[in-house]
Amino acid sequence: MGPLSARLLMQRGRPKSDRLGKIRSLDLSGLKLLSEHLDPKLLSRLKQLQELDLSNNQLETLPANLGLSHLRVLRCANNQLGDVTALCQFPQLEELSLEGNPFLTVTAHWEKFKAALSPEEAEKAQADFVRSAVRDVRYGPESLSEFTQWRVRMISEELVASGGIQVREADIPERPPKATAAREPRAKPAALKRPDDTPLSLSPNKRVCTSSSSAHVEGSDGSQPTLEPLHFLQCHSKNNSPRDLETQLWACAFEPAWEEGQAGATSQTVATCGGEAVCVIDCQTGIVLHKYKAPGEEFFSVAWTALTVVTQAGHKKRWSVLAAAGLRGLVRLLHVQAGFCCGVIRAHKKAIATLCFSPTHETHLFTASYDKRIILWDLGVPNHDYEFQASQLLTLDTTSIPLRLCPVASCPDTYLLAGCEGGCCCWDVRLDQPQKRRVCEVEFVFSEGAEAAGRRVDGLAFVNEDVVASKGNSLGTICLWSWSQTWVGRGKQSTLAVVVLARLQWSPTKLAYFSLSTCPGEGIVLCGDEEGNVWVYDVRHILTQPSPLPAAPQAPTQILKWPQPWALGQMVTKTMVNTVVANPTFTYLTALTDSNIVAIWKRQ
Repeated sequence: MGPLSARLLMQRGRPKSDRLGKIRSLDLSGLKLLSEHLDPKLLSRLKQLQELDLSNNQLETLPANLGLSHLRVLRCANNQLGDVTALCQFPQLEELSLEGNPFLTVTAHWEKFKAALSPEEAEKAQADFVRSAVRDVRYGPESLSEFTQWRVRMISEELVASGGIQVREADIPERPPKATAAREPRAKPAALKRPDDTPLSLSPNKRVCTSSSSAHVEGSDGSQPTLEPLHFLQCHSKNNSPRDLETQLWACAFEPAWEEGQAGATSQTVATCGGEAVCVIDCQTGIVLHKYKAPGEEFFSVAWTALTVVTQAGHKKRWSVLAAAGLRGLVRLLHVQAGFCCGVIRAHKKAIATLCFSPTHETHLFTASYDKRIILWDLGVPNHDYEFQASQLLTLDTTSIPLRLCPVASCPDTYLLAGCEGGCCCWDVRLDQPQKRRVCEVEFVFSEGAEAAGRRVDGLAFVNEDVVASKGNSLGTICLWSWSQTWVGRGKQSTLAVVVLARLQWSPTKLAYFSLSTCPGEGIVLCGDEEGNVWVYDVRHILTQPSPLPAAPQAPTQILKWPQPWALGQMVTKTMVNTVVANPTFTYLTALTDSNIVAIWKRQ
């Protein structure tokens, strides 16, 4: 793309006009623009411009004299920005999008930090810079503050290392309680080579781990099923680049089997989301069946349902629908077989953290947002043209950001649980009640002193009809508690202590937002950690014969170690598994990492 022209601005501007001064919204995304292409003389003619989209370009800086005094919305996602000091020229700016520029604030902080040093202080200051960056750099949503601080630390160390100076762990003081990280930084991607220094030429959409790279299993007594790594995929990379180890993957979900007589069964198809893409993958073959991209979006959550539609010929047909949502506050409804987006719901003004379908009503969808609201939608049945007419049924107010949603297994039409930044809460979701806007009815308190009300719950799932697995309230443990035994003692209380059945030993990390999952039919609880491990718990003995609470947390049945080395063009020697999900029969297990890898395991 060369320099901008007045003709191009009028073509891409809204409302349509032959005068630049009347344009209020301008979309310049995806044009491969460089910083020098932004001509201040030309752009300053946009006197009424209020919204400007510059996302998905190659901008390193913004000119300091654009003259857009009325600009209210600026989107600069997925560029190469290293400085934002030019933003002070927009006095009316209300909305700013900078995701996809991960080195932006750290680089600016480095330049400012370095400018204040004398030459003799430079070498000593490397460790001081990392500490300063973790303390002072602020970037990203509130609920990801701990993850952000960990990434800032990693980026800072990589930035220092790129100058040829290594930062030793011993030189860096202990991090404050909320600034948590893995024990070792992930190696800098650009410096990683195979032993013979020859790059692999595998497809960027697929990285296969052969059977020789078997996972190391700890804690197995030989009676447990063996899980073997089957595929490692890089299907969310920017521009399909195998060097992209930065795109963050957030969620995955297996497609249920909708055929009659197969209730509770599942297909071997899994949906994953991260960056601007949603992928649908065949776990057996490792083939990406479908890939949907929405430039400027960052997808945080996916959920499946199946709808019965009547064709023009009058025949009933059942087809899978995948809902995907994220940063833009939109829910996109994807027709998976046809491979297109057949509906968009403008659900929230802020990002959507998670969503889930009702297990009893196929068209009912819960969305939970950073605006501290959970909304229940009825998608309705699509018409012949696959068009939806969604309607809002309920609004549930929260006092903190909701992170996980979980309809109560024994009464999903009556109560909804949510793990939030401030704790675990419950709402009455009966539709026959008159109030359409409701507050939390009960907040659950975990009994130990360290688990007082108001503590984050970032993992939540039912293990069976009664037992709930939750994580986040107590460092290094997962809690199993009884819904029925807890609820029976409610009375009119608004705060309720849970009845704990058992505690499961987990990683001692202080880093949050590792999502746990369950296989109710198999009595399995799963959770990843900051070292790339998958913790597997067989809790059937707890479900069938609850015993008095043991003094110490129960050890995992297995710990699946991240296989090293594995067949990637660039080896990853340190990674986090932030999401892990298995299908209901525990045949396939999918894990998502912070290094843009989808790992698929199979039970042998």
